[in-house]
Amino acid sequence: MIFKLLIVDDEKNIREGLAEALTLEGYEAVTAADGDEGWKRFLKGDIDLVVTDLAMPGLSGGELLRRIAAESPAVPVIILTGHGSVETAVDAMRAGAFDFLTKPVNLDHLAMLVKRALAGQELALKNRRLEEELEQKKCFQQIIGTGAAMRRVFDMISRAAPSKASILVTGESGVGKELVADAIHALSPRRDKPLVKVHCAALASGLLESELFGHEKGAFTGAGARLRGRFELANEGTLFLDEIGEIDQNVQIKLLRVLQERKFERVGGEETLEVDVRLLAATNKDLKAEIEKGTFREDLYFRLNVVNITVPPLRERKDDIPLLASNFLKEFSEENHKNIEGLDEKARSAIYHYDWPGNVRELRNCIESAVVMTRGPLIKEQDLPPTLRSAEEADRFIRIPRGASMVEAERIIVRDTLSLCKGNKSKTAQVLGLGRKTLHRKLAEWQGAGGE
Repeated sequence: MIFKLLIVDDEKNIREGLAEALTLEGYEAVTAADGDEGWKRFLKGDIDLVVTDLAMPGLSGGELLRRIAAESPAVPVIILTGHGSVETAVDAMRAGAFDFLTKPVNLDHLAMLVKRALAGQELALKNRRLEEELEQKKCFQQIIGTGAAMRRVFDMISRAAPSKASILVTGESGVGKELVADAIHALSPRRDKPLVKVHCAALASGLLESELFGHEKGAFTGAGARLRGRFELANEGTLFLDEIGEIDQNVQIKLLRVLQERKFERVGGEETLEVDVRLLAATNKDLKAEIEKGTFREDLYFRLNVVNITVPPLRERKDDIPLLASNFLKEFSEENHKNIEGLDEKARSAIYHYDWPGNVRELRNCIESAVVMTRGPLIKEQDLPPTLRSAEEADRFIRIPRGASMVEAERIIVRDTLSLCKGNKSKTAQVLGLGRKTLHRKLAEWQGAGGE
C-alpha cells in the first residue's frame, strides 16, 4: 500500500522540498500553502499522515492539529517549528501531535518519524482488512457454493455492496436472490440501518402502492389511520423489492420518481417526503422481454439495473450440490433430533443427476423430506421424493425412438455417451469400445452432414 501524506507550509520551497523528499521515500505527497487550504484538502479524505508548520497566517498549525485530532484521531500529525518555539511544539504534543521537528528539517529524521508513525497505521489497516474478511465470510455463510459460477457472484457482491448503486438481482425462482440481497446489505455502509423487504408479487396493485409509500387517514375505504410506507421505514437503510417484474405501470411511475428525486407523497397525501434509501430489486422474469411487451418501463429498468448480479440455476452448478445437501442434512437432522450420517451411493447419484427446476429451494425441501422419511442412519434412494427416483432411473438409459434407422440409433448412442463423458472423446471411445480414429471420423461425417 502507498500511503498519502499532506504537507502544509506557507513557505513554497519548504513544502515542495519536503514533498519531493518523501516521494523519493515511496510515499504519495500532496501539498497545501496554509492551514485553511490544508484543512479543506484533509476533509476530502484519503490522507494517512500530516506534516504541518506550526506558525502560519490564518489557520495555525496548532488549530489544524486540533481539528484533525477531533475529526480523525487515528491520523498522525508531525509538527514543524522554528528553534525559538520548542515550548509551543511541546504544547502541540500534548494536544495530540505524533512528534515535532525543528527547522531546518533533517530529512533523514523526518523519514524515520514518518515510517514510525505509519507503522501503527499499517497494523491498524491490516487488522481492519482482517475484520472485513471475517465479516464478509460471515455474510456469505448462508449462500453456499464453491464453484466458479458462485465465486463470480461473491466477487460481484463484494465489489458492489460498498457503493450506493441500485442493484438488480436476477435468476430463476429458488436460486437464493433474497440471500444475495441480505449479503449486499450486510457488507454495505448501511449495515447498521434497516433492511426492509417487500414481496411485490404477494400484493395487489393498490395495496402495493400503499405498502411502499404509505397512506393518509381516509385515503381509501379501510384507511382508518395514517400508515408509514416501506420507503419511510427504510430511510438511511436498504429497501429490497422482490419480484419487481410483477408491479404495474402506475406503481412503476411512482417508483421511478423516488429513484430519480428521492421524493414521494403518501397515498391521499399532499406532503412531499424525502428519503435516503439504497434500492435492491430481484426478479425471475426477463425484464427486457417485458419491456418489448410494454409491461415494464425501460427508464425504470435502467434505474434499477445499475449493477446486475445473476444467480445461476442449480443445474448449472452441480458441483455445489453435495455441499448444499450436506448443510441441509445437518440442519434438518438437528431439527428432527436424528443422527443421520449422510446419503447412500444411489441417493447421492439421484440428487446429482436431477435437474432441480425448483433450484436450491427444491433441494432444501427434498433433503428435509428425506430426513423425515428415513428410518436408518443413511438416506436411501427410496427416501427421496418420487420425482428424483424417476429422474435417476431415466438417466440410466438412452432413449431411441421406434422406427429409427441404425445410423440414427448409432448417432444417438454416441451423442449421449459423449455428453455423459462431458465431451471427453477418448473416454467416449473407450466406453463405446471404438477406436479414437473411428469415433473422430464418425463425428466428422455427422457434422459434415449437419447432424452434429
